[in-house]
Amino acid sequence: MEYFKSGLKSVLGAPQPGVQPTGAETVERLVDRVQSSTLLDDRRDACRALKALSRKYRVEVGAQGMDALRQVLEMDHNDCEIVGYVLDTLCNITSPEVFEEEERPDLGHESLLHVGEQFTEIFIKKPENVGLILGFMEEYEFQVRWPAVKLLTTLLANRPRDIQDIILVSPMGVSKMMDLLGDSRDVIRNEALLLLIQLTKGNANIQKIVAFENAFDRLFDVIKEEGGADGGIVVEDCLLLMLNLLRNNTSNQNFFKEGSYIQRLSPMFTLPPEGDEAGWSPQKVANIHSVLQILRTLVSPGNPAQVTASCQRSLHGSGILEALCHMLMAGGVPVDILTETISALAEAIRGNLGNQVYFSSVLAPSTPPREAIVILLMSMVNEKQPFLLRCAVLYCFQCFLFQNEEGQRQLVKTLLPSTAEAVMLSSGQLLCGGLFSHDPLSNWFSSVALSHALIENPEQREELLRVLLAANTGNTPVSLLQQVTLLLQQNSKVQSKLGLLMLLSTWLSHCPSAVRQFVSISSSIPYLTAQAGSTERDDNEELVQGLCAFLLGICVQFNDDSVTSSTKENLRHLIEKRIGHEVFLSKLGEVSRHEQYSKAAKHPELRPHTPSELLLDHEFCKLFKALEGMIIKTVTAKAVADLMNGDMELTPTESAMVMQYKDLIREQDKRLNDLKLTVDSLRHEINMLTAQNEELNNSLGQLRDQNMVLRAQVSSGGITIEGDGTADLRAELDNKDAIIKRLNEELTEARLNNSFQKTSVIDNSSQQSEEVERLRQEVTEAQKRIETLTEDSVELARLKRDQEDLLELLADQDAKLGDFKLRLRALGEKVDEDEDLDDEVDTPNEDRISQS
Repeated sequence: MEYFKSGLKSVLGAPQPGVQPTGAETVERLVDRVQSSTLLDDRRDACRALKALSRKYRVEVGAQGMDALRQVLEMDHNDCEIVGYVLDTLCNITSPEVFEEEERPDLGHESLLHVGEQFTEIFIKKPENVGLILGFMEEYEFQVRWPAVKLLTTLLANRPRDIQDIILVSPMGVSKMMDLLGDSRDVIRNEALLLLIQLTKGNANIQKIVAFENAFDRLFDVIKEEGGADGGIVVEDCLLLMLNLLRNNTSNQNFFKEGSYIQRLSPMFTLPPEGDEAGWSPQKVANIHSVLQILRTLVSPGNPAQVTASCQRSLHGSGILEALCHMLMAGGVPVDILTETISALAEAIRGNLGNQVYFSSVLAPSTPPREAIVILLMSMVNEKQPFLLRCAVLYCFQCFLFQNEEGQRQLVKTLLPSTAEAVMLSSGQLLCGGLFSHDPLSNWFSSVALSHALIENPEQREELLRVLLAANTGNTPVSLLQQVTLLLQQNSKVQSKLGLLMLLSTWLSHCPSAVRQFVSISSSIPYLTAQAGSTERDDNEELVQGLCAFLLGICVQFNDDSVTSSTKENLRHLIEKRIGHEVFLSKLGEVSRHEQYSKAAKHPELRPHTPSELLLDHEFCKLFKALEGMIIKTVTAKAVADLMNGDMELTPTESAMVMQYKDLIREQDKRLNDLKLTVDSLRHEINMLTAQNEELNNSLGQLRDQNMVLRAQVSSGGITIEGDGTADLRAELDNKDAIIKRLNEELTEARLNNSFQKTSVIDNSSQQSEEVERLRQEVTEAQKRIETLTEDSVELARLKRDQEDLLELLADQDAKLGDFKLRLRALGEKVDEDEDLDDEVDTPNEDRISQS
C-alpha cells in the first residue's frame, strides 16, 4: 500500500499539506496526465494508477477516462505494458459485476448494477474500438492477449447482438478468435472457449463461420486432451460450444454428420464399473448431459425430416444407439442422466423403423430376461418413480409407436384373448393395470400410451374392440371399451377423466364399429350430454366438458346409424334439445383456448414442470384440430337447413326473433326496389338534360355567329336606318330588357335555394331554350328591318347606341346560359365545353360564379 501511495505521489505530485484529494479529483489528474504527458513512462504510470483505481472508482474512471484510454490504445499500441494496463482497466469498468470495493455511501448498490452495460454501450458506439480489441488478440504477449480476450467476452455478455454484428463485418474477426483455441497456454484457450460460447449464441451466420473454421476438429482435440467424459469443466465448455453450433442450424448439422463427427462422440459413453458411485462425479454428469443434448439436437423432431432421418441412421451405424440402450439398462446411473438418456433414445428411434425394431429387441439383464419396453412401462405406471422419469418413459413409448404399425399391432396383440394365457408380464397388461390404478397420473400415462397404439391405424381400433377383461367369478367378461367407459363415469379426478376421454376419442374417431359399441352402452351418451351441458366454471372442469362435447361430436360424425336409438339424427336432436348448439360450440371452443392445449400442440415431448400441468397430449391436439371443424359442420348443418326451409320447431322466443328478421328482410327488399326505380328515373332525366344541353349549345353558337355579323356591319357603317324603324327597334329592345330582368330574378332565386333539384333545372333549361330561340328570331327580324331602312346620319348614332345595348343584352344572355351549364355540372351532369366563347363573355361569367 505504501508503494502504491508513493507511486501516486510520483505521478500526481505531492498534495498540499492538510488537503486530501477526493477519488474523483485523483482520477481527473490521472486522466489529464494520460492525455498531456509527452513521455511514455509518464503515461504508463498514469495508466497503471487508473487500473488500480478502476475497481473502487469505476464510475469516475469510466466517465472521465474512456476517451483517453482509447487514445492510448491507438497511439501506444506497440507498448505491451501500457496496452495491458488499459485493457485491464476497460475490463473493470465494463464488468457486469459489482465489486466489493466500489460499495460506497454515495453510490447505492442498485445504481451500480448496470454501470458496466452503460460503459459498454459508450465504448462500442465507435465500432472501430472493437476492431482495436480484435487486433490485440493477435498479439502473442500474454499481458496483451489475455486481457483482450477477457474484455471482448465482457462486451459480448453486456451487448451480444451489437458485438456480433460488428464482428461479422470485421475482416477475419472470427478467424482471429478461432486461432486462440490453438494457444498453448490453457488459461487463454479456456477463456477463448467462453468467448466463443458467448459469440455463437443465437447467430446462425457466426455459427456457420465458426463451424467451417474447423471448430469441430479443434473441439474434439481439446476434449481428448482433457480426458473425454471424465475431464473437467473445459470438456463441458467444448460440448456447450458444440451444442451452440448445432442447435437450430441445419447447415452445421449436415456438416457434423458428413464429417463423421457423430462417431467421435461414441467414446463419451464409456460407463464406470457398476457399483462405482464415485465414477459419476458431478462434472461427469454435466459432461454426459451435454453429450445427450447434442444427440437430441441432431435428431430433434423440429429438424427437417431428411436431416433427422440421416442422423438417426448415423447413430445406429456408429454404435451410439446401442450405447444408449446399454446406459438405459445399466445400474447406478443417476436419475437425471437416465431421464435424459430415455428422451435421447426416444428421439433417436422416432419414426425410424430400423431403430424401432432394434429397440424392441433389447432385453434387460434380468432373470428371466425381459424386454426393455416392459421395464420402462413398469417404471411409468409405478407412482413411486420420479415424475420427470415417468414423463420421459411415456415419450419414449410414444416415439416407439410413432409410424410403427408393427409395434402398434404387437401391443394390441398382447391384450387379445389368444395371448391371455401368457405367463410373462406384457406391455398391454401393464397399461391395463395403469388404467385401473388409483393413481391419476398412472391413469393418464396408460390412457395416452394406449391411444398411441391406435393413431392412424384403423385395423388396431377394430382389434382392440375384441379385448375382453376377466370379471368376478360367475360374471360375464366385459369389453375393454365398456370398462373404460365405466371408469370414466366413476372417476372423479380431472387428470384421469382427461386421459380416458383422449383414449376414447382416438379410439372412436374414423371407426364406426367402436362408435356402435360405445353408444350401445346405456349410460355413455347421457353421461356425455350431462357433462357437455354442465355450467360448472372451473378451468380444468371446462376442459373435461369440452372433451365430452368432442367425444359426443365424434359419435355423430362417425355414426353408421346401426343403433336405432342413437342414430346420427337422434344424437343431433339430443344435442339441440339437451345442450343447445351455442353451448355445444362454446364447450368445444374451450379446448383450443386452454393454455395447456397451446403448450401440448407445439412439441411432441412432454415438458410439464408439475404433475398438475399434465392434461393434454400432442397427438390428441392434432386429432382435435383435424376433427373440430368437421364435427361443428355435421352437428349444426341439419339445424341450419331446417331453419332455412322453415321446418324447424322453434320456441316462442326463437319464433319472434325469426319473424323480426323476416320483417327486416322484407323492409330491406322493398327499399332496394324503390332505390332501383329512383336510379332508373334519374338516368332518364340525365338523358333528357343532356339532349337539351346540346340544343342550347347549338342555339348559342348560332346566336354568337349572328352577333359577330351584326357587329361587323355596325362597325363598318354599312347599316342605314329610317326614323320610323327606330321606335320599333327601341320597343323590341325594351321587351328584351324585361325578359332579361325576369331571367336574372329567376337565377337569383335559384342561387338562394340550396335544395335545387334536377327536375327544376331541366324545366328552367327548357324555358331558357325557348327564350333563346325567340330572341334569335327577333334579332333576325330586327336585322332585316335595319337593312331596309334608309341612311340617316343623325339617326345612325342613335342606332349605334341601341345596337350596343342589344349586344350587351346578348352577352348577358350568353352569361345566363353559362350559369345554367355550371348548375348542371354541380348536379353531376356532363356538359359539352364551348371552347369558342369570347373572352368577353367567359370572364364576367366566371366572376359571377366565384361570387355566388
